[in-house]
Order: sequence, then structure tokens, then C-alpha cells
Amino acid sequence: MKAIVSNKYGPPDVLELTEVEKPIAEDNQVLVKIHAASVNYGNLVLLKGEPFLARFAFGLLKPKYSIPGGDIAGRVEAVGKDVKQFQPGDDVFGDLSGCGWGGFAEYVSVPEKVLALKPANISHEEAAAVPMAGVTALQGLRDKGQIQSGQKVLINGASGGVGTFAVQIAKELGAEVTGVCSTRNIDILRSIGADHVIDYTKEDFTQNTQSYDLILAVNGSHPLSAYKRTLSPNGKFVHVGGSGVQMFQTIVLGPWISMTGSKKMSSFLQRPNQIDLNYMKELLEAGKVQPVIDRCYKLREVPEAFRYFEEGHAQGKVVITV
Repeated sequence: MKAIVSNKYGPPDVLELTEVEKPIAEDNQVLVKIHAASVNYGNLVLLKGEPFLARFAFGLLKPKYSIPGGDIAGRVEAVGKDVKQFQPGDDVFGDLSGCGWGGFAEYVSVPEKVLALKPANISHEEAAAVPMAGVTALQGLRDKGQIQSGQKVLINGASGGVGTFAVQIAKELGAEVTGVCSTRNIDILRSIGADHVIDYTKEDFTQNTQSYDLILAVNGSHPLSAYKRTLSPNGKFVHVGGSGVQMFQTIVLGPWISMTGSKKMSSFLQRPNQIDLNYMKELLEAGKVQPVIDRCYKLREVPEAFRYFEEGHAQGKVVITV
């Protein structure tokens, strides 16, 4: 089968389209013919080996997982004898980041617990855009942010992959949602239901008088003190992405700020979860969440897709059609 392979850390140029052995389904595994995959920040970490601490999980000197790609959608081709949930012919989608990656390929064999049935009302490309970004948004808002109906919620970096899901999920959970984006993305946020949109090229939301019960930081480089100033007295700040300085401040200073006052500030890493993936499936089937896709690339164009993704201006998700 064809696959994108990386045998060393580096820029997108280290990725090569090559022939590798097609996997087989072990007793507890599902063999999926991949129709689409998508690019996430975790893919970029796996590609470049940065930040360096990530190499303790991904391989110190070279990638432990030679085929990147976390999110997939496709059709079940075979199942192992112990598999209970799926059968050949089922359309599925899932997040492979917790079981060895391997999504940028024609086939992958994975445990059934990382997959869910694909919603029938969306395409494979749309389904591949969902797992990692959608579940990150869901867990960040619901579990870490403890979002409540009626709260004022701000999503910084609202026009990217995680951000577009976060806007829609926060609305579904009853929040009044403000999205922060650049001028060219204002219409996108309005189209997916944002109550208010702030153009960061014209206004700094940390300098106005509005306060928020929950801030989900998906992007940006504001210091932690600016976010703290913008929170309501019992507000919560959840960092899921942004500048390295911002991440460092949240990890180091967040716990101290949370212990010494009523405002809570924390960082968050998504964990693949079949229950939450099925929850996203229900939202998609009900039309309450719609994936936003910026561009689609072919498998041989994965290096180009990474270069575009690295620029940081994707409107929604970057998808690979396999």
C-alpha cells in the first residue's frame, strides 16, 4: 500500500510517499481502508519533534511512529475474531493518536475502541475533520471548563479546526459565544452561530470592559495576566493551544493563580475517547455541528498540506483525501 513515511524529524520535506506493507487485522483489531484523513497540531509535533519534551513520547532521536496522521475516516475491510462493534462494510471514523498514528496511508489496522460509526449524513472528508479537533473542543469546554448554560464564553482562535468546533459545541451547550478571529474569518464564525465576533486586527478583547465566565484559548499570544483580567470573578481559563510562552505561563503560573484566587487557569490535553467520539457523531447526525473544511489535498500532497497548515491561517480543517 502507499503511505506517507517520515524516518527523521524535520520540516515537511522529510515526508515521503512510498510503498509499505499492508497491515492485517489482529484478533482485536479492525482493518480500515482509509478514504480521508486530516492534519492537526499533534501531527506537526510528531513531524518536527518540537517541543523537545514531546520526543520522550514520540522517539528521542527519530520518530517512533513512521507514518503520521491521527484522524481518519474510511470503510472496514476486515475484523479480527474478537471484534464486537464493527463488521466489514461499515463506514467509520476515529482518532489514532493513542494507538500508533498511521492515518496518512491507504490502510490501517487499529483497536475497535478508537473508532465510531461514521454519521451517514456527512462525507468521509467531513468525518475525518472531526475526531481530534472536535473531541478537544468538547473536553476543553465541558470537562475542563465545566461550561454551563447561559454563561458568556470566549473562544480565542475561533476560526481554526478546534475553534470552529468549540463555537458550535458551546452554542449547543447553551452558552453566549464570542469568537476571536481575523477580518477574513468573520463571516465563517457568524455562519456557524457565534453570537459576537471580535476582529483581533482591530480590537484587543483583553482591553475592553467585557468579562467572560469561560475562555478557551486555542490560539494567540496574550500573557496570562491579560486573560485573568478578562475573566469574571469566578471565571475559568483553559489553554488548549497558542504560543509556547503562553503554554509555559499556564503550566507554571496557572496552578498558583488558581489556588490563590477565585479565577481558575489551566492547560489541557485532549484524550481520545470513544464515548466522546460517539457524542460528536450524535451532534453531527442532528445537524448541530458542521465540520468547516478549508482545503483538501491528495495523499501525495501531504508535505504541501503541512506547509499550509504551519502558516497558521487555515479556516477550519485541512483534509487529506486518500
